[in-house]
Amino acid sequence: MTLRRAVVEAGLRRLQNVIRRLRNLHAIPLSRFCEDEDSQWLAERGLHLGCQIVLDIGSHVLSGAFGRPAETYEQILSGLGREGVLSSSLVEEVGGLGGFRNLLVHAYLDLDPERVWEILQRAPDRFERFGREMTTWLEQH
Repeated sequence: MTLRRAVVEAGLRRLQNVIRRLRNLHAIPLSRFCEDEDSQWLAERGLHLGCQIVLDIGSHVLSGAFGRPAETYEQILSGLGREGVLSSSLVEEVGGLGGFRNLLVHAYLDLDPERVWEILQRAPDRFERFGREMTTWLEQH
């Protein structure tokens, strides 16, 4: 597989849209969030999309630029760290992203709104940082 810069750039633009929408939800107080199923659904969808975009971009870069397809979501993130695409601190911060994505997709009826809200408080900044680090790497290569 060859790295297609346009694919990565398009994914990063989609991620910026997700970040913008998540930031709007980010300001909702926990008590209101727990009572508002619509906000919970929006947050869950936005977090799912953000996780998936990060993992899709990461998989494409890892395979296309380094010829290293990953078998698990966590291998995508750790592989990007080993290759110097992402900083080790960001890889540590987003550890578990694949598992959370799977929880959103497969265990949506069992989600704890407080846990979703807690992740919502950190996710926009982490997704933003991923975008910055990926953009920096692209510019250098």
